[in-house]
Amino acid sequence: MNSSAPLLSVHDLTKSFGYRTVLRGLTLDIPAGQALALMGPNGSGKSTLLRLICGLTRPDSGTVTVGGWAIPHEADRVRAHLGLVAHRPLIYEGLTARENLRFYGKLHGLRGTALDARIDEMLDQVGLGRRGDDLVRGFSRGMMQRLSIARAVLHKPDILLLDEPFTGLDPAAKEMLSALIVGVRAQGGTLVMTSHEPVDSVALTDRAVILVGGALVYDRPTSELTPERLAADYASATA
Repeated sequence: MNSSAPLLSVHDLTKSFGYRTVLRGLTLDIPAGQALALMGPNGSGKSTLLRLICGLTRPDSGTVTVGGWAIPHEADRVRAHLGLVAHRPLIYEGLTARENLRFYGKLHGLRGTALDARIDEMLDQVGLGRRGDDLVRGFSRGMMQRLSIARAVLHKPDILLLDEPFTGLDPAAKEMLSALIVGVRAQGGTLVMTSHEPVDSVALTDRAVILVGGALVYDRPTSELTPERLAADYASATA
């Protein structure tokens, strides 16, 4: 990817849906290798920002660049570098878990035995090794979330976007996801995670930002924070 600019950059970004303004002149740069906790109350613009980064929706004004490429006009250039765990699993329920991963793997150019081996690896990593040939329509919400996590990292993306990824996960699955995030960070991957949980935000990321009403109101490195301090700062910022 183009290294002449911050890996992820939004500048003076605005986005409205009808009469509701979701993002208001947001400017935010994220360097390669950083893990960012994106916090804020419901409706603050967190999920919308992730969708804009992925090129799934267009801004009203302002710019979004990923690796120096403009989104959404050059979205095809960066799609292979992105992995997304959306708030909704976005899984095909009429397919098996394995078929879902094979479909997404082929979209990213994976083929043959290499794809099959990667699918087996990821199913085992998210605890679905024995359910790979089961139809997804029979999965619980937590199992579907596990599968969406496997799909997001199947092609080993440089940038992982996680929208409330711990929602619906049992304690074992939360531990699995935390270990996966630690692995992504250890390999130099860039991560943006929306979260309401100060503990996860401090433990798994380098930087915490808070959006309120679509505007950036808080930006601090997590090395300066404890979960208790971040919780107090969050309460103050969103009061």
